Amino acid sequence: MTRIVVIGGGPAGTFAALAAKKQDPAADVVLLTDEPCEPYEKPPLSKGVLVGKVRPADAPIAGPGGLAAHGVVLECNARVQAIDREARTVLLEDGRRIAYGALVIATGSLVRELPHLPIGMPHVHYLRTEGDAERLKTRLRETRHLLVVGAGLIGLEVAASAAELGVQTTVVEVAPRILARVCDEEIGGLIEAEHRRRGVDLRLRCAIASVRTDDREAHAVTTTGEPLTADLIVVGTGAKPNDRLAASAGLAIDDGIVVDEYCRTSDPAIFGAGDVVRFPGPHGPVRLENWRHAQDHGTVAGRNAAGASEPYRTVPSFWSEQYDLYIQGVGWPVAGTERVRRPMPGNAALAFDLSDGRLVGASGINAQKDLAAVRRLIERRIPVDAAALADPARPLAALLKR
Repeated sequence: MTRIVVIGGGPAGTFAALAAKKQDPAADVVLLTDEPCEPYEKPPLSKGVLVGKVRPADAPIAGPGGLAAHGVVLECNARVQAIDREARTVLLEDGRRIAYGALVIATGSLVRELPHLPIGMPHVHYLRTEGDAERLKTRLRETRHLLVVGAGLIGLEVAASAAELGVQTTVVEVAPRILARVCDEEIGGLIEAEHRRRGVDLRLRCAIASVRTDDREAHAVTTTGEPLTADLIVVGTGAKPNDRLAASAGLAIDDGIVVDEYCRTSDPAIFGAGDVVRFPGPHGPVRLENWRHAQDHGTVAGRNAAGASEPYRTVPSFWSEQYDLYIQGVGWPVAGTERVRRPMPGNAALAFDLSDGRLVGASGINAQKDLAAVRRLIERRIPVDAAALADPARPLAALLKR
């Protein structure tokens, strides 16, 4: 019997294990996670979990019956210490060795730690796991003033959750605007305006220069010389690939595990998936950090580890929930595209990136139905014209019938 071992309990690892078992029902599929529980959805950690609306256990990735219901063996608290490629085994921290015929590495990402705000520093929190979220949730209940470092998606989601709880919140961002990496200036401006309307103090074009803490508070000074005092600091300054295990095993690494279009690493028996890998994108090698990519990439890696030969073709997307704003982006936008806007009612917004008569990307607020049609237009490479995109009387779904 073939044994397929998956390392990592996030969405990439979980979908890899499920897909491998479905591809080869006779295979022995084992998922190793260093967390103590069934794999759970992580997007709610910075939103619903913090405000007390949901618990991580309410959203198991594999469904109510967990991985066991799909015939996958789950090992919790299973920390992998090393990969022995010659013997095709993984060595666990407890001394056990598990043999594999094929291996999928889906170890995800690690928080990008700031040297002057290290993990473990009093009053400083990073957010990655269920345990992090539960500790932060508890602290927020007793916090009067929160300082968030970084105005990316995670930082702003935490800020929105804190504001909903009535916590006075300040966000410090080094860039001249929020969400510069994920949406255009106009959509970013609408999101910024909503945060300010909700009482969030956004400080742009500055960073934290120094911090000292005492028993009660953290005292920070920004690079513009402004003093800030907070009961709690949350750092949301991005993530880095958790590729240490792969690097130690001698696999090709370049800011993530290098894989081909079939999710195969430099070792043909080992596959990689999700945040931890760098894969061939349409404009060159790329690393993506979002749930949809992790799900889709994990699925392809799992199938191929079980004997399929399926290339990974993705139209990337992301989403974020902040207050009553559902923010989304889809596609592979590139420099030099034509930006087209569609008038939208209420607090909705929608912008397209058009190149050579085809959609390559779009972003929006509260425009879920439209962006679902955009994804299909991009996937099918259907020609569109700017006038049709800009006309709110022309349903985007109708363009799919051309």
